[in-house]
Amino acid sequence: MNYERLIDEETWAFIRKTGECYPDDAVDLSIAEQRKVYDAMAAEFRAARPDSVSCEDRLVGAVPVRIYTAGDPGCTVMYCHGGGFVVGGLDSHDDVCAELCAQTGYRVVAVDYRLSPEHLHPAAFDDAWAVCQWISASFDGDLVLAGDSAGANLCAAVAHHARGRLTGMVGQVLIYGAFGGDINEGSYLEHAQAPMLTRDDILFYGQLRRPEGSEAGTDPTLEPLADSDFSDLPATVLVTADCDPVRDDSRHYRDKILAAGGKAHWINEPGLVHGYLRARHSVGRARDSFERISVAVEALGQGLWPYE
Repeated sequence: MNYERLIDEETWAFIRKTGECYPDDAVDLSIAEQRKVYDAMAAEFRAARPDSVSCEDRLVGAVPVRIYTAGDPGCTVMYCHGGGFVVGGLDSHDDVCAELCAQTGYRVVAVDYRLSPEHLHPAAFDDAWAVCQWISASFDGDLVLAGDSAGANLCAAVAHHARGRLTGMVGQVLIYGAFGGDINEGSYLEHAQAPMLTRDDILFYGQLRRPEGSEAGTDPTLEPLADSDFSDLPATVLVTADCDPVRDDSRHYRDKILAAGGKAHWINEPGLVHGYLRARHSVGRARDSFERISVAVEALGQGLWPYE
């Protein structure tokens, strides 16, 4: 794959800067060291919160959350961060959540779910589901799920599980998520050596989360594409980086929702790579994509579907 041709210089500069903090061989580090370098990388890219946004940290049961508000929100967004279920937390995606709050006017609740390998599946899912239930019981207005990478997986899993269990979930915006697709076909092979995320990275992080003896493709709370029923899901917008091994999972997820009669739209961003949300202040393509993400969150929260 000719990434020199596919990826522009702005994005390459972002990739190089990321590598200075979080090297390609980070998976060879101890888990503690991986978290240390990831947090340093996130801090290097972190932008200041918009002045209009206030935030509060609290516990939902035993799950830490951070609540962002700007004015009088009519909708709540539950945001689950990325990081392969191994790294990341409230601080790593603080600016993303604050900017979503400022741009949409919605309340944003960020979830600090338990990480692997100390906490195997379903710990992260259980935490996300617990916070989702708390939001539904605590705030008026509708609920939109949003998340990137591992967080997108959690949001989709929660959306599937929520059917028949709670009301008011009107949408989900899933950013470069991995949903349990076949790693031996499509983008997993086409972009197996992509910058920022490789197929080997995916295999490494996946085995850290999966309980020993569990069978792949059987648990929708672990791999949403494993579900046999894609009906009655909230309106779904999927956003992917074209140069990313997990790209086709979003296409397959969209197709399954459409086949079940639901609403789903896939936006594939050319020339971008996994993790590009951190590039939204330095890379034009990433900036434009984040605007599309914010528009999607706002539209779904208003019950609009601008994708016909």
